[in-house]
Amino acid sequence: MTLTEKEFGTQVESLLYIFGWTWQHQRPAKTEKGYRTAISGKQGFPDYCAARIKDGKRQVIFAELKSETNEPTCDQIDWLRVTGGYLWRPGNLEDIKRILRDGE
Repeated sequence: MTLTEKEFGTQVESLLYIFGWTWQHQRPAKTEKGYRTAISGKQGFPDYCAARIKDGKRQVIFAELKSETNEPTCDQIDWLRVTGGYLWRPGNLEDIKRILRDGE
């Protein structure tokens, strides 16, 4: 079974809660012109920004979620490069669990 990005996002959100992250994800809203996400600044910000304090250390993670077949845009790649963020796919779930459990 192939997961959609939305279904995959639900899995990642559950893991973020389980491992004690405070996180944020912007969801698009439906307008008369279709779905839009209101932003200022550069397009392509990662899907998830998560932070926590573990063992007295601040940890911040940026992650872009994609299905197994969808590719990130150039803007998304730029954001991942400057933030040190992750490109996560459903097939990476064990690595995602390890990263969210143990930190970077």
